[in-house]
Amino acid sequence: MDTLGALDRTLTALGLTNDDLVRASREQLTFKQVQKARKGKPITPNIQGKILRALKACVPEGHEGPELGSGRAESGA
Repeated sequence: MDTLGALDRTLTALGLTNDDLVRASREQLTFKQVQKARKGKPITPNIQGKILRALKACVPEGHEGPELGSGRAESGA
C-alpha cells in the first residue's frame, strides 16, 4: 500500500521541496503543515488551499497537471 500522499508524488515529480512551498506562500504556511500533507495525513480544507496556492505559485505557467488544474487538493484520508 502506498503511504505517501498525492502531494509528495506531485512535488517529487516537479522537483520541489517543502522549502519551495513555504517560501512561495504569501500566507502563513509552515514546514510542519507541508510535511503532514506530504505524508498523506488528513489536513484541513484551509491548509489544503494554502498548499495548493503555494504550489501554483511554484509551477511555471502552462504546466498544470491533473492535481493542479482541478482546484481540489486531496485530504489524504
